[in-house]
Amino acid sequence: MFTLRQPQSEDELAGIVREAAGHSTSFQGASLNVQGGGTRAGLGRPANNAVTISTTGLSGVTLHEPAEMVISALAGTPLRVVEETLAEKGQMLPFEPMDHRAIYGTRGEPTIGGVVAANVSGPRRVVVGACRDHLIGVRFVNGRGEIIRSGGRVMKNVTGLDLVKLQAGAHGTLGILTEVTFKVLPRPEATATMLFEGLSEADAVAAMSAALGSPFEVTGAAHLPAGMGAEMARTLLRFENFPASIDYRFPALAERLRRFGMPKRIEAAESEKLWAAIRDCTLLAEPRDTALWRIGVKPSQAPALSATLRDALADARLFLDWGGGLLWLSTPAKDDAGAAAIRAALSGKGHATLLRAPESIRAAVPVFQPEPAPVAALSGRIKTSFDPAGLINPGRMHASC
Repeated sequence: MFTLRQPQSEDELAGIVREAAGHSTSFQGASLNVQGGGTRAGLGRPANNAVTISTTGLSGVTLHEPAEMVISALAGTPLRVVEETLAEKGQMLPFEPMDHRAIYGTRGEPTIGGVVAANVSGPRRVVVGACRDHLIGVRFVNGRGEIIRSGGRVMKNVTGLDLVKLQAGAHGTLGILTEVTFKVLPRPEATATMLFEGLSEADAVAAMSAALGSPFEVTGAAHLPAGMGAEMARTLLRFENFPASIDYRFPALAERLRRFGMPKRIEAAESEKLWAAIRDCTLLAEPRDTALWRIGVKPSQAPALSATLRDALADARLFLDWGGGLLWLSTPAKDDAGAAAIRAALSGKGHATLLRAPESIRAAVPVFQPEPAPVAALSGRIKTSFDPAGLINPGRMHASC
């Protein structure tokens, strides 16, 4: 029978975990499924846990020091609240977290703890780093029901054993987050996008690489093939900062990239809407019954990989982000959803995550990139050290832990 527990404090959460670890009759040996707003319910291997722990009762911004450019919030705080709090002081989360509701068709609101647990990062990640790169402090409850603190609320206090980065991207398997702290950045005053039309994927990657390697502070670089929202292929380069700075950098970069043609300029709201669609992968959200992959690869390898995948997988659709370093791929959700062909094409040169697929497929194929045996053994030992009884999100990432 499904049971939902919604603790209202860190101490209450720790008590629940201790109760489960002590094999209380109320848990009957059940493990714990951790969720925030429930917007990423389809991410990872399917969970069969009878008891779900919701962190939504742990909500609120606990610290915001605009002068120090630091913010702390309880794990169940809606991402929207954190972003609105920062926006009031002209600040932002630098890594531009994705909203998964479009691709999963879920409701509710993404939480800041869920962002950390999945290391959620958007298009700006290619230049400023991922969620984990801006995370400076965490509090969490481990599988023994102990409250652990790592890092700090200001950079100068971030000392000791670094468990912070380990929690980012662990998908809740190493403990239940209760509070997270970030270093933030100023919010740009303006945005504009440079648009090249009709480039091949090879030329698009060359253009994006040149732009990202230039001194003109490009904060996003993506390529959308023909038919994905427009008749012609579109290569997009984003500029952010003060309007006068953009007005200087835009023509300077256009001159440097003139061999790729004469670009168009997309302004303000239209530019922001376009990058939100790239960030949230709404371009491949429909049809909802397809599988969806995130593939990380060297940008220089992206054109050849794209061609190989199109040849190997019928009805494959894809686009490039992160200058070609991130490939979003939609495949039919049947058999293995293309897992064998994708990982054979990568041949150890990248990694692929099955982000969306029916439970039957996610239970049958590795959702995350299979780890080499020594790494898998190390991952297992780390999981055991945090969660000896394997109570928290067991099997979420890999069948063995």
